Amino acid sequence: MGKGWKAAGKTENAQKKGQLFTKLAREIAVSSKTGGPNPDMNARLRMAIDAAKKVSCPNDTIERAIKKGAGLLDDGKIIEELTYEGYAPHGVGVIVECQTDNKHRTAPEMRAVFKKHDGNLGESGSVAWMFTRVGIIEAAKSGNFDIDEEAIEAGADDVVKHDDGSFEFFTAVENLDSVKVALQGRSWNVTQAHLGYKANNTTDLTEEQLKDVQEFLSAVDDLDDTHRVYATV
Repeated sequence: MGKGWKAAGKTENAQKKGQLFTKLAREIAVSSKTGGPNPDMNARLRMAIDAAKKVSCPNDTIERAIKKGAGLLDDGKIIEELTYEGYAPHGVGVIVECQTDNKHRTAPEMRAVFKKHDGNLGESGSVAWMFTRVGIIEAAKSGNFDIDEEAIEAGADDVVKHDDGSFEFFTAVENLDSVKVALQGRSWNVTQAHLGYKANNTTDLTEEQLKDVQEFLSAVDDLDDTHRVYATV
């Protein structure tokens, strides 16, 4: 799954180490590159900017990232999106999406983390069969409501609640945009809408095993180039 495994304080820790702003800037740059530098015409860019502002990312960092993605700032670096697959400890399937300006740095760092935590970094397709490619929408809404009814009316296939009170809606890939619009029409504040992965089944773990897996996932997430992590937990 997406962010559900993350422990409390994860965002704060990343921000203190200066990693969060870097990751947010890369998402802004990639969004600007793929959909254009105008947030009014690029929903992914607009949400990336909103996410950056929410944690007080400096405006000059945001503007620089937009220009970089749009090709208006030639610093010789190109951001690529890469995907890694493998097994966390205890047979947990993991897919890691990365955004990097140096894939020759990213690959050895990823291998090192997997090895250190008794994981196994595999080839493309090695664990993809454990997941389904889906649309994922993160959103929040105030007031009283029936979440199952909200999901059905918006056309979502599934929904889960996170500890912070937000919800994660899952859709078929082709329905991502229509469900996002439907949720916004029902007064939901959509903070993320992207394609991702949903585990077909979760791996049975003891409490001690789950601790090992969470430590591994945190280590993977702490890498500068990691964008999103999905696991069968």
